[in-house]
Amino acid sequence: MSEYIGHIAALATALCWSFTAIFFSEAGRRIGSFRVNKIRLLYAVLIYCIVLFLTTGRIWPEGINAQQVIWLAGSGIIGLVIGDGLGFKALVMIGPRITTLLWSTAPIMATVIAWFLLGEQLHILDLLGIALTVGGIAWVVSERQFKQGPQVELASDHPDAGSKIKGVFLGLGAAFGQAAGLVMSKHAMLDLGEPVEPMPASFIRMLASMVVIWLLGAFRGELTHTIKAFRHGSAQLFTTGGALVGPFLGVWMSLLAVKYIEAGIAATLNATTPILIIPVVIMYYKEKVSSRALLGAIIAFLGVALLFVGDELSRLL
Repeated sequence: MSEYIGHIAALATALCWSFTAIFFSEAGRRIGSFRVNKIRLLYAVLIYCIVLFLTTGRIWPEGINAQQVIWLAGSGIIGLVIGDGLGFKALVMIGPRITTLLWSTAPIMATVIAWFLLGEQLHILDLLGIALTVGGIAWVVSERQFKQGPQVELASDHPDAGSKIKGVFLGLGAAFGQAAGLVMSKHAMLDLGEPVEPMPASFIRMLASMVVIWLLGAFRGELTHTIKAFRHGSAQLFTTGGALVGPFLGVWMSLLAVKYIEAGIAATLNATTPILIIPVVIMYYKEKVSSRALLGAIIAFLGVALLFVGDELSRLL
């Protein structure tokens, strides 16, 4: 079982994202995605501080060098500020179904980036597993008409109002940010000095992201509105839940995954959120599952299974 730690962590990441998509979509509809992004990073940093202090007796990791800090901070800004910022705006603008479809392109982007930056080369069976998984995900999401609560057009003065075309580009930008941030994190953790454990690495990414996004909010004159958003009880409940399962558990699990497996494979398993979200949406929105969704899920899980056993099969062939 130990040889599958990375794969299991990546699937755990996807499960976390399945809850995060609902939490942050609901919070964003109440107070706007940019405010949610700032508040959830603040909550996540506080959670990391508490957990690190309780488990290690310190908050800042010991033995980390400046180059690692720079790369981790950069990966956080690209993935968690820019990528997630674009993604949350897309969630509110075009909804979870189309947004998660666009996010499913992240594994392809991560595979290419890891090839150039880390020299990672995947076996043909790994590439086939990625293709099957992404294909199954796209098949499911292109058909699933998830309910998103009352379908009311956003007011023109809502902070996330905009066209569907703009939302599509934002979703693709989010996928690139996720892919690049994941690969950069792996490079910082494993290639630039003594290895950095996933938990403190995640904390540095989160801290840098929080500082940047709050400074950006101050520059945009958003701080007053953000502080007022703390008074919105239901939005804070959704944001707190999203911070726990997303920036804390989800980001930590994603770095644990790339510590043990190739970035492209980790990103593919991370992207199974649209499959894992099906039972979540059934419970939350009381939907039925179509035969098409079941077929797509089966195709995706065949791809996942191939990613688990691809190395062993490659050695046998």
